[in-house]
Amino acid sequence: MSVSARPGVTGGEAARPAPRPDDTRVALLFILPAAAGFAIFMFWPALRGLYLSLTKFNLLQPAEFIGFDNYTRMFSDPIFWNAIWVTLLYVVLNIGIQTALALVVAVMMQRLTQSTWLRGLVLTPYLVSNVVAAMIFLWILDYQLGIGQQMLSALGLERIPFLDSQTWAIPTIAIINVWRHVGYTALLIFAGLQTIPQSVYDAAKVDGAGEVTIFFKITLPLLRPIMALVLIMTVVGSFQVFDTVAIATQGGPVNATRVLQFYIYDMAFGRFQFGYASALSVALLVILMTVTFVQYRLTRAGSTDLA
Repeated sequence: MSVSARPGVTGGEAARPAPRPDDTRVALLFILPAAAGFAIFMFWPALRGLYLSLTKFNLLQPAEFIGFDNYTRMFSDPIFWNAIWVTLLYVVLNIGIQTALALVVAVMMQRLTQSTWLRGLVLTPYLVSNVVAAMIFLWILDYQLGIGQQMLSALGLERIPFLDSQTWAIPTIAIINVWRHVGYTALLIFAGLQTIPQSVYDAAKVDGAGEVTIFFKITLPLLRPIMALVLIMTVVGSFQVFDTVAIATQGGPVNATRVLQFYIYDMAFGRFQFGYASALSVALLVILMTVTFVQYRLTRAGSTDLA
C-alpha cells in the first residue's frame, strides 16, 4: 500500500531536520555568575586602580586628581627600577630551575612509572601554603640555629647567610618557591605528555632512535603548546611573588629582595600612598601583558605539530 505525500510538501522539505532549540538564554544563565564575579572583583577594581593612579590618595582625604604625576615620579624612582631588576632576576632563576626540574620529573613519571601514589607525593609541597613554606625555610636556614646551617658546619663548610646576604637572598627565595611549585608544574607537563601518541615513540624506536634523540626530536617539539601554556602561567605567577618575600626578608637586605609586588604593597599599606601604588600596579599589569604576548608569539602556543 502506498502512502501519499501531504499536499504542498516536497520530498526535500519532508526530509529536512527539525531546527535545534536556541540555548543562548541557558548559556547566558550559566555564564552570568562567573561574569558577575569577574566584573565585581576584577574589572571594576582594575578600572578603579587605573583612576587612582592619576590621583593623590591616602584614605584620609578625598582623591586629588594630579594627572600623570605618579607616572613621572615612577620613571624617575630608582627603587622602582631596582624592583624591576630584582623581580626579573627572581623570575629568570625561578622559571629556569623550576621548568628544567619539572620537565625531568614529568618525563621520568611517564617513562618509568605512572603510579598515582608517586604523583601525589610529587604534588605534596604544592599543598603547603607560601607562608608556611617561607616560615619553614626561614627556620631551616637561620644563620645561628638553622638545621641547614648545622649540616654545613658538620660537613666542614662555612655557614652561609642565605636570607641575610644581598648575593644569596634572591636565589634562596627562588629555590624555596621552586621546591613548592615544581611538583605542580611537573604534573601539568605530565598531562601534556599523555597527549603524545605512543605510536610516535614506537616508530622512532623502530628507526633506531635512542632516548636522548627521542626526547629532543619528538617529545620537546610535540610538547611545545603545553610548555608554552606552562611557561605563561608560571612566569605571570613569578612576577607576582609576594608571600615568601614578606615572610622571609621583608624586602631586605637593603632592597635586595624588594620585588615589584612587595614595593606596591609597601607603598599602599606601609606608606598609604595609594595613588602611587596604583601607578606601580598599572606598570606591573603592562609588563605582564607584554611578557604574555611575547611568550605567546614566540612559542606559537596556538598551534601544534601533532597531525
